[in-house]
Amino acid sequence: MFGNIGEMMKKAQKMQARMGEVQEKLGALEVEGGSGNGLVKITADGKGNIKTLKIDSSLLDPNEGEVLEDLIVAGLHDIQARVDDLAAQEMEKVTGGLKLPKGMKLPF
Repeated sequence: MFGNIGEMMKKAQKMQARMGEVQEKLGALEVEGGSGNGLVKITADGKGNIKTLKIDSSLLDPNEGEVLEDLIVAGLHDIQARVDDLAAQEMEKVTGGLKLPKGMKLPF
């Protein structure tokens, strides 16, 4: 019986180490997203930290402020969804395909 607990502890430690590696890897990966057919482009790392925000000059018309705001919000939603998908894919590699319940986040 105690042998099983010891084995479980070893596996848990190994998984924890692998999760640390995934977190490091996610920080180094880059994800691209955006909105408006490329009028707003956003890049982020795999942890969701926004790195760049590029806005097409055609959106800089003072009369188009509301459109620009809507496109930025849509772009941020897009990049977050892409980051979540990337993190889930990387986590599946650690968990051997075991998917996290929806809404459960990695401990970054």
